[in-house]
Amino acid sequence: MHVGVAYADKFKQVWLKLDVPDGCTVREAIERSGLLKQFPELDLDNQSIGVFGKITKLDAKLSDGERVEIYRPITADPETVERRDT
Repeated sequence: MHVGVAYADKFKQVWLKLDVPDGCTVREAIERSGLLKQFPELDLDNQSIGVFGKITKLDAKLSDGERVEIYRPITADPETVERRDT
């Protein structure tokens, strides 16, 4: 089965396509991707994870063609940041 795993920090965006076994979980796909070694700051227990923009759990089973997304923590509160004029 084919899935994607995506993550972006301030400087780099990574989207990897992987072949994983049927019944693979979100956590297993992330571990197989190598992103945890490439980005040691990732903490799966404290970061939000999604599939196609919808928050999901690490033990959720993946289907063929799905994209796992690792979300960064929000660093600015949108209610306190001044609006920019464009």
